[in-house]
Amino acid sequence: MRRLSGVLLACAMLVFPAVSHGHGDLLAQAAPQKTTYTGDIVVVAYAVNPDKTADYEKVLAAVKDALSKSESPEAKQQLAGWKVIKNAMPNPDGSIVYIHVISPVVKDADYSLMNNIYAAVKDPAQQKTFFDMYRGALKQALFVIQGPMVVDMSK
Repeated sequence: MRRLSGVLLACAMLVFPAVSHGHGDLLAQAAPQKTTYTGDIVVVAYAVNPDKTADYEKVLAAVKDALSKSESPEAKQQLAGWKVIKNAMPNPDGSIVYIHVISPVVKDADYSLMNNIYAAVKDPAQQKTFFDMYRGALKQALFVIQGPMVVDMSK
């Protein structure tokens, strides 16, 4: 019994500071996860809340701005091959679908919207503003399709 209470006390000492007030940001400081693709072409769809399409488009504009200001040659390649389509008709639930078409895919490049914004926007308050705008606009990710080119009908 003493051993069990000692183990529980040790666990509490390790876990409690990480989630207590003032230390919650320890978990938030983990390295952001990159979004990379392996296919030649990628199609990604997101459902956006109908009253938040302007916010989502502001986030997309910020990503475009961040990539265009980047000194990375990969960023310029990402810009050249990344198109976004807004569906003209809403879904039955009212959400609006945005389709990201990426061709060609830049191997090992980070396609995370937030990571690209954070690379250019260093102020934590502005980062939070963009994150809140993005989370408020996004209803759900719908699908990711990636793969090799099978037939190029233009050739």
